[in-house]
Amino acid sequence: MDALLDVRGLSVDFHTPRGRVHALRDVDLRVPRGEVVGLVGESGCGKSTLISAVMRLLADNAEIRGGQVVFDGRDILKLSERELRRLRGERIAMVFQDPMTALNPVLPIATQAIDVQYRVRAGKTEKRRRAIAMLRRVGIPDPERRIDRYPHEFSGGMRQRICIALALIAGPDLLIADEPTTALDVTLEAQIIQLVRELKDEVRGSILFVSHHLGLVAELCDRVTVMYAGEVVETGTVHDVFHRPRHPYTQALLLCDPARIEAATRDLPTIEGEVPSLIRLPEGCVFRPRCPHAFERCLAPPPLYAAADREWDAGQGHAARCHLLDHG
Repeated sequence: MDALLDVRGLSVDFHTPRGRVHALRDVDLRVPRGEVVGLVGESGCGKSTLISAVMRLLADNAEIRGGQVVFDGRDILKLSERELRRLRGERIAMVFQDPMTALNPVLPIATQAIDVQYRVRAGKTEKRRRAIAMLRRVGIPDPERRIDRYPHEFSGGMRQRICIALALIAGPDLLIADEPTTALDVTLEAQIIQLVRELKDEVRGSILFVSHHLGLVAELCDRVTVMYAGEVVETGTVHDVFHRPRHPYTQALLLCDPARIEAATRDLPTIEGEVPSLIRLPEGCVFRPRCPHAFERCLAPPPLYAAADREWDAGQGHAARCHLLDHG
């Protein structure tokens, strides 16, 4: 399937007083048109760095050491600032983790909703009407009156709904949702997920859904990419990855999902060991120090292998970065 977003071999370092942090290393990610792709992994695995690179919103101490970020046939890494401004918001929109910091606390929602439509050729009255319609669509009650309120006058769940409305108001081709339910309680989380589920059929483009919540990804996404310590370790359809995980890290991650624990217990499963330092990476496979299946060959970095005994079509099939899958 044709990819709307195609990240190829992306490597990103951060310069710090303690040394160079190798945050992303040779990362590939494909988001086909019209599909929802999940990006999962532990905190610190590189999910937010990856989507920041896609949006060209990396910190000043970041260095892109190689790779491409191809969006609709154009490499985002080669665009000028003027071209980027035309891309952000209009064609690629983002919902950030914390709605309170994403919204301007000193401006009413109406002002912010009108400002994000600065490329729409319409008067302020029409832009306000469009904003009210979108707020109503995401479940804000009485939007005609509440649009003039400030962010602090809304609950956390309502603020996240507003952020989703602002992201969708320009009809972007790609919506990036960066852990949109992290700061919410279980009830509000369920409401936001239900909203995204309803909206995904209406969004004419694609969605990249970033989360550490495996259950949400299983419900919402068509495909999933698993990251560990700055690398993609497994990718495939949600059914393949969740029902036939092939990388030891993915297998361990799924075993740690509380939703999969059937019997009552006081002991939760964990992955032994610690996430490696991204300044001093282990030799060979990055998961080797924690892997129960590690053997001598793991001292050499593994490529992505096809999960089945056939040629792997990048971005289309099921693959994992583990020498155990070398059918040769």
